[in-house]
Amino acid sequence: MKITRLNHVQISVPIGSEDEVRRFYCDALGLKEIPKPEPLINRGGLWLEIGDLQIHFGTENIDDRAASKRHVAFEVTNLHQARATLEQNGIKIKDSIPIAGYDRFEIRDPFGNRLEFMQRH
Repeated sequence: MKITRLNHVQISVPIGSEDEVRRFYCDALGLKEIPKPEPLINRGGLWLEIGDLQIHFGTENIDDRAASKRHVAFEVTNLHQARATLEQNGIKIKDSIPIAGYDRFEIRDPFGNRLEFMQRH
């Protein structure tokens, strides 16, 4: 077996939170919503696209989301601009532990999912 690429990442959000997902991920982060396949529309959630990759938002009720280490890492071309945009939208930034070759920080989305933003040196 050889894995050739990442197809999508799924993030869980509370049932009925699709409009809040759109406000945060589409409006604040600038991601594009794409149509879900017809058989999945009635299951809730939504799908977004970043280049040729997708983030799927599935709805479920789970406690203590903010304690989870699960996350999506977004590589950006201008980390300072990303930080400024997020702060302008009232989003709290947390500096990440330094790692070789990258500058990075993290945030939590309104549902407690961790999002990492990183830029290669």
